[in-house]
Order: sequence, then C-alpha cells, then structure tokens
Amino acid sequence: MVNVNEAAPDFALPLPSDTGETFRLSEQRGKKLLLVFYPGDNTPVCTRQLCDYRDGMEAFEGLGVDLVGISPDSAESHASFRAKYAFPFTLLSDADLEVAERYGCKGAFGMKRAVFLVDASGRVRYAHVEALALFRRSATELLDVIGSLGE
Repeated sequence: MVNVNEAAPDFALPLPSDTGETFRLSEQRGKKLLLVFYPGDNTPVCTRQLCDYRDGMEAFEGLGVDLVGISPDSAESHASFRAKYAFPFTLLSDADLEVAERYGCKGAFGMKRAVFLVDASGRVRYAHVEALALFRRSATELLDVIGSLGE
C-alpha cells in the first residue's frame, strides 16, 4: 500500500491509441492527478462511479486536478466504454495488475477499487482502497478531501 506523503510509484502504461504512445506518471510532474483504480468497464458500480466523476469534472478542473482511470480491461474496451459514456479523462489498461500491485490495490480476484491523489511534486496526498468492491468514493467526497488539502 502506498501511504500519504510518500512518493507515488512511477509507472508507464500504453495510451489507448494506435500511436504507440505511453502515459508515464513521472512525465506528469507539475500536475495534480487523481488516479482512479476500478475493477472493470461496463460494470454497474464502476460505471456509476466514473459517470459521477464525469459529471463533477468542472469541479475537479476548478481544483486543478486531472483524472486518470486505470483498470485491467483492454484499450479496445476502454475506447468503447469512454465513447459510450463520454468520459473526458484518460483510461489506462493495467492488464497484468502490475501497477495495481505497486499501489496496494491488487486483490485475490483482480483489481480493488481505489483512489490516490498525487500532487504536482509526485507525492501521494490522499489514498483510499475500498475493502469491498461494492463501495466507492463519490465525487463530492473526493472534492471535499481535495479542497481540504488546500493546495
């Protein structure tokens, strides 16, 4: 598990495109990121969670936070899921759960639902891993936490 105030573990995952580009956390310095680990595309709880975040995007942007979704699903699945629900944020594929393991959200049956706020210097400012996949942090809860950090 990654703890608050620790450096966020770096990772590189392919961007969902045919250009061969890669998303590298280390290249995101200077930005605040909310890393959203979720078990799967087009599942009821994950869909509600990401739609809630989509609907709160203006507030996240107002706090200077970019969202990045991460699940074990393929880039093709992500492209379809993103288009279907008009998600304005990047979805990355962690097919082997290597990144999930580094962040302490790899479970016995796949990826656990988790959120990590990474500040502009690359430090984790908030970390929450759900004990049960049925529960999730709402956009309102996350916005309150981010706002209370006073960054």
